[in-house]
Amino acid sequence: MPTPSSVPDTSTLTHDARHGPLPALLLVLTIVTGIVDAVSYLKLGHVFVANMTGNVVFLGFAAGGASDFSVFAVLAAIVSFLAGALAGGRLGAGTGQHRGRFVALASSVQLTLVGIALAVSLMDANLNTTISTYALIVPLGAAMGLQNAAARRLGVPDLTTTVLTLTLTGLAADSKIAGGNNPNTGRRLLAAAAMLVGAAVGALLIFHVGIGAALALAFVLLLLNAGVGYRLSSS
Repeated sequence: MPTPSSVPDTSTLTHDARHGPLPALLLVLTIVTGIVDAVSYLKLGHVFVANMTGNVVFLGFAAGGASDFSVFAVLAAIVSFLAGALAGGRLGAGTGQHRGRFVALASSVQLTLVGIALAVSLMDANLNTTISTYALIVPLGAAMGLQNAAARRLGVPDLTTTVLTLTLTGLAADSKIAGGNNPNTGRRLLAAAAMLVGAAVGALLIFHVGIGAALALAFVLLLLNAGVGYRLSSS
């Protein structure tokens, strides 16, 4: 798979000459983010495992006297996220410039972490113990940290997979009304839509089926990504 600097950028919504099929894979990961954060926020004590900005704000709320947040759960998510990001950085350094191999390995590790969380949710569907809650927060936080590190290393414009603030800022700041030329407008809108769909589907599954169903969907999406990643690893 060619390096980003070796091919001119002729972008479409999900594929371009510089990044190949990576935009589509990252959009799938954006959906996964919506699903996983739905699980963590709605069922794990108002904590995010992908959105660290939200977690830092929650710590501030707690410091100011708010009682609706678990400081220990938030700290567990942040530490797990950092550990996953560290692992992703080491993995990227070990695979060099071969992005296909990096995608394959990163997808496999993330798949394993989400699989662990899925197994925990199936063993304790109602999360009756604090241990079960943290047994979900830790692998999911690590999986999202790894995903962030992978997206950062791959460097596909406007597809960070977990943060939409800059994406939405770009939509407005780069618009023709603001004097810009609307670069990647379709892709930016698609990224926002992917997050929205993931969160909505995740919430529906949680409320009407269960946590296991939401995590099973995330697992299947990651499995598909891992399969494509291994195909890329041979190119």
